[in-house]
Amino acid sequence: MFSGIVEEAATVIAATRQGGNLQLRVKCSFADELTIDQSVAHNGVCLTVVELHGDSTYTVTAIAETLDRSNLGSLKEGDLINLERSMKLDGRLDGHIVQGHVDTTALCQSVEEVDGSTYFKFVYNEDLALKRKGYVTVEKGSVTVNGVSLTVCDSEPGSFRVAIIPYTFENTNFCRIAPGDKVNLEFDIIGKYIARMIEPQL
Repeated sequence: MFSGIVEEAATVIAATRQGGNLQLRVKCSFADELTIDQSVAHNGVCLTVVELHGDSTYTVTAIAETLDRSNLGSLKEGDLINLERSMKLDGRLDGHIVQGHVDTTALCQSVEEVDGSTYFKFVYNEDLALKRKGYVTVEKGSVTVNGVSLTVCDSEPGSFRVAIIPYTFENTNFCRIAPGDKVNLEFDIIGKYIARMIEPQL
C-alpha cells in the first residue's frame, strides 16, 4: 500500500523490451537501500525490484497488462519517473490510500498558472461500465495522478482539474507534463468499494 506522497522524481537510465515486457533501469538516491522483491510505485504503478546494480540503480519489470493500462510503455532514457516505497504501518497517512494499481490513463488537456499554483486539466474515458466500477472523481475527493495523491477540483464527467503547489511541481514529474501527455490514474479505492456495494441497485 502507498500514500501518494512521492519520495523522488528519479531518472530512467534504460527502458528495454523483452518480449511483451519492459525492463526499466532507474537511478535514485535510495536505490542502495532497496532489496530484491521490494515493492516500489513507479508513476503510481506498483512494481517489484528484480535486480540491484550497486551504482544507485535498480531494475523492475513491467508486464504487458501493466503497459496496456499505464504510461510506462512510453518511458525512455532520461525521463523522470515518480517513486514511492510502500508505506510503513507505523507511519502517517499523509496522502490517501493508494494501491499502486493503475485504473486507466488520462491526457493532459491544459496547464495554467494561477496565483502561484499550476492547474492541470485531465480528460479520460468515462463510459457507463467504468463509472459503475467507481472510476470517477468527485469534487474535493482524492485521485492519484502519476502516483501523486491530489485533491480534485472542477470534477466533471470524463475530466477534472488539480492544483499543483510549487513544491510538488518541482519535486515530481509534473514539471514535465504538457498538454497531450499521458498520465496514470488511480481512483479512490473507497469510491470503488461503494460502487461495488450498490452495483445490484444500478
